[in-house]
Amino acid sequence: MSKNLVIVESPAKAKTIEKYLGKDYKVMASIGHIRKDTKVDKTTFDATYEIDPDHKTVIANLKKATKVADYVWLATDEDREGEAISWHLLEVLGLPKNTKRITFHEITKTALEDAISHPRQIDMDMVASQQARQTLDMLVGYDLSGVVRKKVPGAISAGRVQSPALRLIVERESEIEKFASKYSFKVSADFGFPAVLNHEFVEEQEASSFLNKLIGAKYIISDITTSPGKRSPAPPFTTASMQIEANSKIGFSARTTMQAAQALYQAGHITYHRTDSLNLSKQAIAMMAGFVEKNYGKEYLKVRNFKTRSTGAQEAHEAIRPTHVEVEVAGKNDYEKRLYNLIRTRALATQMADAKLEKTVVKITTPTEYLFEAKGEIIAFDGFLRVYGRLKQNELPKMKSGDELQAREVVARQNFAKPPARYTEGSLVKKLEELGIGRPSTYASIMTALQMRGYVVKGESEGETRDAIELKLTRDAVKRGVVQEKYGADKGKLLPTPIGELIAGFLVDHFKNIVDYKFTAHIEKDLDLVAEAKLERVKMLRDFYGPFSQEVSVSEGAERYNNARVLGHEPETGKTIYAKIGKNGGFIQVGDNEKETGEKPRFAPLPKRKSVKTVTLEQALKQLELPQLPRGLGQAADGTEIIAAAGPFGPYLKAGKYNVSLGKEYDPYTISLKDAEPLYEKKRDSYVADWGEVQIIVGAYGPYVKGPGRRNNAKIPKEVDPKKLTKEEAEKILAEKPKTRRRAPKRARSTAKTKKKASKK
Repeated sequence: MSKNLVIVESPAKAKTIEKYLGKDYKVMASIGHIRKDTKVDKTTFDATYEIDPDHKTVIANLKKATKVADYVWLATDEDREGEAISWHLLEVLGLPKNTKRITFHEITKTALEDAISHPRQIDMDMVASQQARQTLDMLVGYDLSGVVRKKVPGAISAGRVQSPALRLIVERESEIEKFASKYSFKVSADFGFPAVLNHEFVEEQEASSFLNKLIGAKYIISDITTSPGKRSPAPPFTTASMQIEANSKIGFSARTTMQAAQALYQAGHITYHRTDSLNLSKQAIAMMAGFVEKNYGKEYLKVRNFKTRSTGAQEAHEAIRPTHVEVEVAGKNDYEKRLYNLIRTRALATQMADAKLEKTVVKITTPTEYLFEAKGEIIAFDGFLRVYGRLKQNELPKMKSGDELQAREVVARQNFAKPPARYTEGSLVKKLEELGIGRPSTYASIMTALQMRGYVVKGESEGETRDAIELKLTRDAVKRGVVQEKYGADKGKLLPTPIGELIAGFLVDHFKNIVDYKFTAHIEKDLDLVAEAKLERVKMLRDFYGPFSQEVSVSEGAERYNNARVLGHEPETGKTIYAKIGKNGGFIQVGDNEKETGEKPRFAPLPKRKSVKTVTLEQALKQLELPQLPRGLGQAADGTEIIAAAGPFGPYLKAGKYNVSLGKEYDPYTISLKDAEPLYEKKRDSYVADWGEVQIIVGAYGPYVKGPGRRNNAKIPKEVDPKKLTKEEAEKILAEKPKTRRRAPKRARSTAKTKKKASKK
């Protein structure tokens, strides 16, 4: 057995480290947290911990290894979460308090040897900060979720950090809805190069009058100004800027970015990926500077040091960079390779010279007081742009003051003002970082939680089409035309669902602090102070939880929150028409509740791209003309009756014993039998065999056997022909399927033994 046992969190990280340390070191993984806090005392804020059932075998193996090792090294990640994992390992494995704790911001031989040469003990202040965060999130999540589930239809949960993030998205949507569309007429001319008038006209008549004045006009270059410019490289990546850039440049979600970054770090390709720091080590700068000079020349080299701006930067010692800059491609899949390229080129660019630009502005006179301006920009020296970033060049032809120009055409086009842009994952991360809400390592989980709970969705619309007036002067006449343009595209943007809007409204009304941006940022600063031993954990929690628990008590008496909106009355019956939100989203209701009137109200869905706030009475009346669901479409060729319906999981077709999801492609109110029949036939044909409780189905991932009950499926091996299987053989495949690992219970009961393990911090 090896003399030294090194414990890390992940098997991938263990594998990389072991190859550097040699035969005297055995590296094992805890596979994340080995204990869960199952209970928090709301007076003392002590936590009760229990062993994660999935980790019992892992712990048993680690205990065996610690008994035969001469030295144990705790080498979990260097942030608060990693510090807490090391503390749990120390407690559960019964290790002495002075067990060696080592950290490193990159998995290289040099970094590991340096870490082993400078061990320390577990930093209990960092552990206390992690415990404080976990306790806060547990208490807030448990209490707040209980309230919103009672008071808000369709609500699942609410969290301390996700709630202000949701508020940001909802408020932006509200700004867009309130935006008053304005327009002006922007004038441009084609002189063989584009030029734009230095004035915009409010009315079409003004623009038309201006163009008519240009008939037969002479255009003279009155001034040419040339000036140098430069562009400098951006700082190296922090966790947040990496997520923002990956979303913007390569379309990665925050979650995808963090998963790829974690894999790259664990494989030893990049430095630690959870960091607020912009610092680069002297060795890293020297490595990159040497690479730049060797591969691009001395003129491309400019050594830079970056200073961290964030006052709370404490998650690591260095920015994200490659561990070996000479390695051009790294990663085991396309996601990792693309992210690695982004990280490597961004870091490399920081040690490269500025790009030198030459900017030109040409002013062109007209018969009026207004001027046309043409702007050109060329790259005189590409500098860091050689490896990172692009710059669109716009080179103007050679000309001089006094030259006369001919306009091929002059166009005045109606230009609509744009509403505020909806957030993407990248721009929301940027906003959260600016406000100091959350930590970069938590942003991915915030995005995932909001979407998984149905409070936010990613838009899919390419936009709508509208007419724009275009006045065009060619030769000696001004012609009026109409062109079509796209607007309002929301593809990939974050849109609040009706339930998301409802929850945000409820929290603003009843839990102002929870969704207050400054208050949430203040909590993050307090957590930093706990980590720095400048604030006691229990005091911090008591100061927060006291007022919060009072808000919870008060909110218990609040009315059920719906934000129903009265749109008007139905002309035929005089019944009130409402726009409401239910557990499945927004809808239109005619008439009051059955308990009050003894008569069932009628319902209709909201029109597409309309919310409870924006739908009008006219639009609601049109929706009410839609047929009632379920609606019969007719019979398929085999005589099966096909019915369109809506259920808790969305619209679907009911065809005999088959239910066929309509997804987002078809509307149950308008789908025809002609469109529905192929969907039914595809579903029917996917059933290779049907013996009642046992069936053979061809799914999206291949053929499988479906047994009685929920989630009782078994994949059919590739070498087996599903069409030739008998019922007995299918049942055997079900019986022999691998057992799935049981999930740990959400709330485990405390025991006397585990209570002794409670944190005393």
